[in-house]
Amino acid sequence: QRVFPYISAMVNNGSLTYDHSKDGRWTELAGCSADLRNQNHDTFLAVRYSRGRLTVMTDVEDKNEWKNCIDIAGVQLPTGYFFGASAGTGDLSDNHDIISMKLFQLMVEHPIEDETVDWTKIEPSVSLLKSPKDNVDDPTGNFRSGPLTGWKVFLLLLCALLGIIVCAVVGAVVFQKRQERNKRFY
Repeated sequence: QRVFPYISAMVNNGSLTYDHSKDGRWTELAGCSADLRNQNHDTFLAVRYSRGRLTVMTDVEDKNEWKNCIDIAGVQLPTGYFFGASAGTGDLSDNHDIISMKLFQLMVEHPIEDETVDWTKIEPSVSLLKSPKDNVDDPTGNFRSGPLTGWKVFLLLLCALLGIIVCAVVGAVVFQKRQERNKRFY
């Protein structure tokens, strides 16, 4: 269940479009809710990309504690691009102020195989075990998500119970009609 404001991540090589009517659910790799509206203190967002892992952490409660928001492995991003920030608000308008940005280059050791790769020429991609579309609405309106929650279980059991009752009533009517038909021939 999404609660807005919502932070989401997608990786695009130019072949995908962001679907504003579905809040980007078709292309979302991961995301989290972040209650950062109308706070009386500064809110912080930390984005880190290192060794093919993209992580996003938030500090929106003014406790100086980072909370995990997004953690995606297998992300391949080229070098030589610019960093930018944007916000889409959908039907409701909102004001987004970015007061400051601090950027750091991480110095990490890379495997020997990575030294032969021309990172300026790789295509942005993500190697996932399943498609991000497995987590979102499909065009027919069905929701394919994780485990069943309370309301879904309740509705499923209610439908099953109603189905059993309908089958029992139809079976009783058919049985009664056959009994009446069999009595006429005696």
